[in-house]
Amino acid sequence: MEPAPFFSDIAEGPPGGHAVWLRADDGIRLRLALWPVAGARGTVVVFPGRSEYAEKYGPPAAELARRGYAVAAVDWRGQGLADRLLDNPLVGHVPRFADYQLDCSAVMAALKDAGMPRPVHLLAHSMGGAIGLRALSRGLPVAGAVFTAPMWGVVLPPVATPVVGALLRAARVLGRDGAITPTTGKTPYPLSTSFEGNTLTGDAEMFALLRRQLEARPELQIAGPSLRWLAEARSECAALARLPSPGLAACTFLGTEERIVRPDRIRARMAGWPGGRLEVIEGARHELMHERPDIRARVFDGAAALFEAA
Repeated sequence: MEPAPFFSDIAEGPPGGHAVWLRADDGIRLRLALWPVAGARGTVVVFPGRSEYAEKYGPPAAELARRGYAVAAVDWRGQGLADRLLDNPLVGHVPRFADYQLDCSAVMAALKDAGMPRPVHLLAHSMGGAIGLRALSRGLPVAGAVFTAPMWGVVLPPVATPVVGALLRAARVLGRDGAITPTTGKTPYPLSTSFEGNTLTGDAEMFALLRRQLEARPELQIAGPSLRWLAEARSECAALARLPSPGLAACTFLGTEERIVRPDRIRARMAGWPGGRLEVIEGARHELMHERPDIRARVFDGAAALFEAA
């Protein structure tokens, strides 16, 4: 594996963090960050959300390292330092949601090649929760799974809901589905929103960290999704709702202030997951791993307990 750039100056992760380049089977280049831990109990592989990048998971990696786990975090295709898929790199885009499964396969092979300690556990956030649930249904070799605000349904603005299907179909027919979704911003969310009005976190220091990371490294920036991404995401969420839950230990954390993904879909999934558990955290927003210290402690303590028991 070839070394890749890694911005330790903004990651605020545990010592020893570095990154490598990967190639998915279709030739798309990905980036994988690795935080090794001496004598680790295993490896937690992080499946990030849409628009995210590996360095964002430096603080979560530090939390997990203190609990004895090595960590890996991937830049999915189309974001971070992975290959961008449109001429405009700020538009979050993927031609097919199924392509993310190629990324999953590349990541799991890389963990083995890098000698990351077993067992491997999954920690999936937002869009990573949709990718992770699909991967689990395909036999992803992990011992346990934790989800934070998984994207098993997408929240749309009320004005867009009645017309979104027709808009997405028209955009595809006209060859305009690479355009940015009109209701989303053309600037990365943490840079276009004040802390007071944000839907991500109630922790001012964590929100400031997200801003600093993107300001320091503009190459990591990504704004709203393409119309094609939105169409693919809606289709995938509908398909996932029809899948049976995997037969492994799982826990999902959901905040009462969630405004980005659909809590009803999360509740329905976890209610039918044998051995699964839903933890609803009062006052938490979307970024549970970047929330207030008490919320972060609850999430990482709960994750570590599940991983240890898996």
